[in-house]
Amino acid sequence: MDPGLLPRADLASGSPVRIPVATTILALRFADGVLVAGDRRATEGYTIADNRIEKVFAADEFSAVAIAGAAGPASDMVKLLQVELEHYEKIEGETLSLEGKANRLAQMIKQNFPMAMQGIVVVPLFGGFDRRRDEGRIFRYDAIGGRYEEIDYHATGSGGVHARATLKKRHRGDMPRAEAVRAAVEALIDASEEDAATGGPDLGRGIFPVVALVTTDGYETIDDAELRGITEDLLRERGRL
Repeated sequence: MDPGLLPRADLASGSPVRIPVATTILALRFADGVLVAGDRRATEGYTIADNRIEKVFAADEFSAVAIAGAAGPASDMVKLLQVELEHYEKIEGETLSLEGKANRLAQMIKQNFPMAMQGIVVVPLFGGFDRRRDEGRIFRYDAIGGRYEEIDYHATGSGGVHARATLKKRHRGDMPRAEAVRAAVEALIDASEEDAATGGPDLGRGIFPVVALVTTDGYETIDDAELRGITEDLLRERGRL
């Protein structure tokens, strides 16, 4: 969620409380499943709080969640979701359906509503491979837990509108893995060039987005060597390398 749209975090003391806010994340469907990605920057107002924050996590073997909004509560929410999904599998002897996982995350966001009213907003993206339907699916949420399924792609956070503009041009539902990864990196680069709260790939310091794929084979992340090559190709095409 755009930090500028958040209410001020005036807690009991009445003083503004600055907390790290995770920014741009995206998800898209491709031929083999879904891709979930996020840049690495967190901000506190106009200050960069972290340049290496992780915004993309495996919820379980066949689903991923990316976080935007208040970084600390969002991370805690992801950890709780991971534990609950693992607990369900141990008790029931089978994994929860993808629809069930998306609904559980929506309930967690609703439980955060009192904090959201004070500016501590958590806005994740959830994606996974639905083995019952044999396809990847993407779910986005609003600040009070409303759940919406996206057919093709979505991006949120302060640079989300710019990332979506790139995905609108590049996305095809049947795009292969390599093309999907390249589109995600390009979208995050474009977002970083328009939005100060979004961090672009940093070749010098070796900081790259986190890009995860969820397919019939499960959850995997793209290594930095591949992301470096894609970033260099994109910058070379733009005459910046």
